[in-house]
Amino acid sequence: MTGSPVLAPRHRRIRPTRTRHGHAIATALTATVLAAAAGSAAADTSTTVVTKPTVVLVHGAFADASSWNAVAERLQRDGYSVVAPANPLRGLAGDSAYIASFLKSIQGPIVLVGHSYGGAVISTAAAGNSQVKSLVFVNAFMPDKGEALGALGDKFPGSELAAALKPVPFRNADGANGTDLYLQAAKFHQAFAADLPAAMSALMAATQRPISASAFMDKAVEAAWKTIPSWALVSTRDKAIPPALERFEAKRAHAHTVEIDASHVALLSHPDAVTDLIRRAAVGGGSSAQPALAATGRNALALAGLGALAGVTVLTGYGLVGAARKRREPRR
Repeated sequence: MTGSPVLAPRHRRIRPTRTRHGHAIATALTATVLAAAAGSAAADTSTTVVTKPTVVLVHGAFADASSWNAVAERLQRDGYSVVAPANPLRGLAGDSAYIASFLKSIQGPIVLVGHSYGGAVISTAAAGNSQVKSLVFVNAFMPDKGEALGALGDKFPGSELAAALKPVPFRNADGANGTDLYLQAAKFHQAFAADLPAAMSALMAATQRPISASAFMDKAVEAAWKTIPSWALVSTRDKAIPPALERFEAKRAHAHTVEIDASHVALLSHPDAVTDLIRRAAVGGGSSAQPALAATGRNALALAGLGALAGVTVLTGYGLVGAARKRREPRR
């Protein structure tokens, strides 16, 4: 049956209006979904921020901060901030207090590294400092609370240090007497740095810094390795601190341990190995980072999902329009 000529124009006027209205609804819904997608992506997108820890290098007896030069140079090339403060070498209590004060001047996470006697110093200095994320002991003393270095050193045979010492008396400003300990120049190479060139050992012997004899009698009042993740390097040819003692200490501290064929001064003869261990400690305990989201990660998935939802919305909108048109179509 042919529709009424009066109604036909009316249907033609209504159909475009309804269609435009349906398109408007679909477009509005799509815009809303896409805006939500963009907002979600913006809220969830974050720039990866990696804060490398500051590496603090503490030297031991008969040396100074320059003994860390080769290691410090490598760490700086890797983008680490590095500082090597002077260890006073006047006694465990005072030296630890000095390094502890120095650490408070540093912002952010810290990887604290100690060589030889410096290991005892950092283990006390780090106690209670939440910024210190990891400890690294390089051919080091790692005393427990209440242990004196002299007694700890006597636990295992193999050290040639005592026989190489040269005591030198001195007088303090208050009139009190003290004794500094040097290494004899003739025995420096064998007892301390056997894997370095003889000329280099001779120069080190001439410029060595002495340690107060009282340092070996002082008892440790803290043992930070009990609460802070630790790494340890053992040198199998160490004649100053026996390798057996270094292994014992590392095992007791549950430290991540590596062994290398080196003398007591691995930081000079094998700087790559020492640097690598410090890097491991920095990654294992010293870095704070926001995890990166790859282009195919959570944001991309969210956008894809919302994009698909937007597409469905558009199709649904058109479907609704089509359904409305069919309902409005006159029966023939």
